Amino acid sequence: MTNRKDRLKKLVEVQEQLKALHEMRRAGYLAKAVAAEQEAADIAARFDAPDSLSTLFPEIYQQRIAAARAERDRNLDNARREAGSLATATARTNMVERAYRDARRDDERQRSDRERLDLIEQKRGPEK
Repeated sequence: MTNRKDRLKKLVEVQEQLKALHEMRRAGYLAKAVAAEQEAADIAARFDAPDSLSTLFPEIYQQRIAAARAERDRNLDNARREAGSLATATARTNMVERAYRDARRDDERQRSDRERLDLIEQKRGPEK
């Protein structure tokens, strides 16, 4: 059976991966939100261009602008949710890292205590 220190070390690695996943997902949502906003701005610029077909199909332009802005809002909401998940994952990672450091310190302390006891027993052995 593995000791507590090894299990905590593996758990720290998993928590770091989970944290990285949330960071990547949040960044992806933010990038999609920026792209959707850019699309809405491009469509709006074409709407006002003198050679555009906006005079023939103004509702299509308005629908596409509204859809792009709705997509931006959805991605921003998803990014906010991921930010919350990221904060939770960060807190969990910090807690597990503290527990791992404590377990590692305890393990080192026990090992050094055993080594000292072995030295003491070795010194006492020849006297008997």
